[in-house]
Amino acid sequence: MAPRCAIWLSTPNTAAAEIARDLGYTAAVLDIEHGAFDLAALESFIPFLKAIGLEVLAKVLGPDQVPIQQALDFGADAVIIPHIKGVEHARAVTAFAKFPPLGDRSFAGGRTSAYGGFDQLWVERQDSSTKCYPMIEDAGAFEEIEEILALPTVDGVFLGPSDLSLRRGRGAYQRTEGDFADFGVVAASAARAGKPWIIPAWSLSEKQFAVENGAGLIVLTMEHSALLNGMRSSLEEVTSFVTEAAR
Repeated sequence: MAPRCAIWLSTPNTAAAEIARDLGYTAAVLDIEHGAFDLAALESFIPFLKAIGLEVLAKVLGPDQVPIQQALDFGADAVIIPHIKGVEHARAVTAFAKFPPLGDRSFAGGRTSAYGGFDQLWVERQDSSTKCYPMIEDAGAFEEIEEILALPTVDGVFLGPSDLSLRRGRGAYQRTEGDFADFGVVAASAARAGKPWIIPAWSLSEKQFAVENGAGLIVLTMEHSALLNGMRSSLEEVTSFVTEAAR
């Protein structure tokens, strides 16, 4: 089975989303934590993405109740929660993505319930259809990944390679053997738990590892990196023509 592929968006860029969809991407990761999203943009951009057929994974502002609930209330299919310190932190924070008695999410009565009421069947469908992916980017979360994956409020994990390298003492992320060894632990733990793992895979080596180790979703490129690479390629083409003509 071909892996599911996502684009990483840092702004509410409708053109980038449409291009990704037309090329065959099936999902979009919204970097709310580090990107340029406000609530008004999210409230309109999330339903736009879903309307054009993209799954929406919202990397929320932080490991707190309000940003988690807001992303889900706006209609996101999943939340990615950064800065998880360990299993007890994950237990408390991921609960905000599921309704009682499973978790502690608050009912909003907006878009997800068709601006009306709800019943128990709706609650159960929300809990099963909306996904919660804590990030594995902290040394404590990495060490307790098995326990985190065992939580009933956790549907899988999202790997944070750069921060994990920094927090595991390897310094700036350089795609070293140690990095890929950690990735292997994450992939194997997810497989044993029967839950997906997700990786932002900007390089060929990361993409190959993701495919070979059964990643549930591969984030292939960042919005700004795609723009940078396209602009650089065009400039290099012209520069090579000028250099050749001068010979």
